[in-house]
Amino acid sequence: MKTGAFIIPTGIGASIGGFAGDASKWARKLSQNVRLIVNPNVVNAACFSGITYNMLYVEGYTLDSFFKSDLGLKESHNNKIGVIFDKGIPKDVLNIHINTINAVKTVYDIDIYGYEITEEDVGVEFFIEGTGVSTGNVKNLETIKNAAIKLLNNGCNAIAIVCLFPDEQGDDYAKGIGVDPVGGVEAIISHYISKELKVPCAHAPAFKDFSISTDIVDSRCSAEYITPTFLPCVLIGLANAPLICDKNEGITFEDVDFIVIPYNSLGCIPVLEMAKAGKKIYAIKENTTVLDVTDFNLNIKCDTIDTYKSLTELI
Repeated sequence: MKTGAFIIPTGIGASIGGFAGDASKWARKLSQNVRLIVNPNVVNAACFSGITYNMLYVEGYTLDSFFKSDLGLKESHNNKIGVIFDKGIPKDVLNIHINTINAVKTVYDIDIYGYEITEEDVGVEFFIEGTGVSTGNVKNLETIKNAAIKLLNNGCNAIAIVCLFPDEQGDDYAKGIGVDPVGGVEAIISHYISKELKVPCAHAPAFKDFSISTDIVDSRCSAEYITPTFLPCVLIGLANAPLICDKNEGITFEDVDFIVIPYNSLGCIPVLEMAKAGKKIYAIKENTTVLDVTDFNLNIKCDTIDTYKSLTELI
């Protein structure tokens, strides 16, 4: 069976996959025929998840390291997940997330060890850069790391992180316009833990205002507007996420046959490494972003495919 990678970079306004699990249907179709590496941005959808057993759920920093042949991925099932909660999360919001953990354990029989609350407030800020890319600041990453170490010392091998985010997100995202405002800073958090601790991880934001809007929103982001917590998709994804192993073990970069990427966001490490190795790159023309990084800009060889539907018929 072939191994492919289906990637939607986070926080760059992808017209497909830049919202809430809206690229899932295409990843699911491809994974029927190939083993498919996906980043959480592809399949995460608040209380839903597009993940299948034939997908490898890999966070962005680990993904980059994998494509640089710095590590391998060891297939794993029923991981023991530890959850980190930001100390700044109010008690009522925390209780909703604890109920969420218990619901996911009950329905999916996922092994969730328990949770740690950080010793200090994490202090998350997010904003959109002048380029249109989502980013932000995290004042205290170290307190997240300390909580993660406690969970790992108790036998956990995957980490879910929930930090308190400011409530102000603006109206454009709900209308299906522009960039997911929280995606960029979420990546900063998960990249840090992946780099420091070499463990599968993913992040879900928490908000003080957990009321559910009754406004009709763009269907691509609707999953995030019908629930007060985005944690379920993270727990479901991490349950069978591959573990990180030595570069000569498990699934390695050598095993990857192709990568699928939005048309004008080809500047990421996985694509550049695939180009260097002369491997197949599929750039999907119908999926555009706020970037303008194409095969022409980079002088690399890739196959431009009009639609994801056309790709599923090709693979």
